[in-house]
Amino acid sequence: MRVTAIALAALALAGCASADGVAGQVGDAGYIAGDGIVTEIAPDQRAAPAAFAGPLVDGGDLDSAELDGVTLINFWYAACPPCRIEAPVLAELHAELGDRVSFLGVNTRDGAAQAAAFEEQFGVEYPSILDDETASAQLAFTGIVAPNAVPSTIILDAEGRVAARVSGAVTDTSILSTLLREELER
Repeated sequence: MRVTAIALAALALAGCASADGVAGQVGDAGYIAGDGIVTEIAPDQRAAPAAFAGPLVDGGDLDSAELDGVTLINFWYAACPPCRIEAPVLAELHAELGDRVSFLGVNTRDGAAQAAAFEEQFGVEYPSILDDETASAQLAFTGIVAPNAVPSTIILDAEGRVAARVSGAVTDTSILSTLLREELER
């Protein structure tokens, strides 16, 4: 099951990488480097991702049906250099907007101990699921706007539909803050 899920995720992500122009941008650490492109989707063109679920880094489970309102979903893993750059930015954004926006991390490679150490080091206080065994969160966005690079950040609107994606690390809060505030005002 795990091998099949990982193989499907690799195929889905490889296909998206080619379609979005990031093919060949594989860094020394074995990840596809995002180019910082922001993809926004017009409200009348939006679709909801498939349902997904996974174990939380700090125990328990999360089902995507539990996500409520405008939501930021960030795909990351601990050894990813750009993820380490953007983690403090996301922590700052969570401190600023976390009372009005749901935040969810999706760890694509690590076990709970490694993910928890990363979250503690960078002050990440929002929940993350471990998606390394099933890739269900990664596959949930197939056909809409896949998280084709790590890190990638996807914004869901208040109806749970994909509103935007940022492919690659964010280095300050301005882009994501603007996208989130636009969705909060709709």
